[in-house]
Amino acid sequence: MRIGVLTGGGDCPGLNAVIRAVVRKGVQDHGHDFIGFRDGWRGPLRGSVVPLGIPAVRGILPRGGTILGSSRTNPFKEPDGVRRIEENLAAYEVDALIAIGGEDTLGVAARLGDEYGIRCVGVPKTIDNDLSATDYTFGFDTAVNIATEAIDRLHTTAESHMRVLVVEVMGRHAGWIALHSGLAGGANVILIPERRFDLDAVCGWVTSRFRASYAPIVVVAEGAMPQDGDLVLKDSTALDSFGHVRLSGVGEWLAKEIEARTGKEARTTVLGHVQRGGTPSAFDRWLATRFGLHAMDAVRDGDFGKMVALRGTEVVRVPLAEATARLKTVPLPLYEEAQVFFG
Repeated sequence: MRIGVLTGGGDCPGLNAVIRAVVRKGVQDHGHDFIGFRDGWRGPLRGSVVPLGIPAVRGILPRGGTILGSSRTNPFKEPDGVRRIEENLAAYEVDALIAIGGEDTLGVAARLGDEYGIRCVGVPKTIDNDLSATDYTFGFDTAVNIATEAIDRLHTTAESHMRVLVVEVMGRHAGWIALHSGLAGGANVILIPERRFDLDAVCGWVTSRFRASYAPIVVVAEGAMPQDGDLVLKDSTALDSFGHVRLSGVGEWLAKEIEARTGKEARTTVLGHVQRGGTPSAFDRWLATRFGLHAMDAVRDGDFGKMVALRGTEVVRVPLAEATARLKTVPLPLYEEAQVFFG
């Protein structure tokens, strides 16, 4: 068989580990041939490919990003997008596709399989950990470690100047990074998209912290919203090809509100793309490698239209349609556990 591999959506630590595992197992155990499609779904649309053999994947396990490149291209928004993909797959004699990505990338794979018969296997990737069919996605552990280290460092500068430091982390619809890093880093307030926050309560926690002679750290997910407000947007008119707005700015807005209401100096640190850049953690390398091996098994078995997923310690297969049907958000009881540390 000739198998195509692509990585779509935002880059993520562990992508190269998946590619390496797929190619190593496919070549060594099954004698398959591989090509990589460049820049997500843009590759099959344009016929942009690179050869993928064992020499191409040597040494890439600890590298962040993706050797194949990525994009947020939506082929269903392109003129004759499906026809062009079908023609390019035929031209390169591709028998099956392994798509590595998040909700949008895998949603395209599911639709191509269900409606057009293109044989796809999915691998879940997102630092937000918000795909409902899997316990964890690779990239999440690395992002949490990076955010936690940043919070650890910010404690000392906050206390040196006795100021509020607001740390904005990624999390459009799900607050997993904010919750995990905030708890691990000893934050005094954690704000997530799943529960709108009361600004007066936040200011009360901040004031309480100062009374104890400590400077507070507030961790806020980029999608968090106040009770009487809306999302804070980078640009309210700019949408990507999947219809997503660009989020950024809630940290800066929150710092200004806290300073105005409490009289305490407040500064913002936006971690942004730092969270998904650089070398993957050991856990993410392990998980991504296992996902790649099991994705190759699914192709071998002809079990298309499936995504590999972690359930406990086992890697299982679930329908792509199920995997992309809904997002996995933070359960409110889990968030409420953290509130004992607020203030």
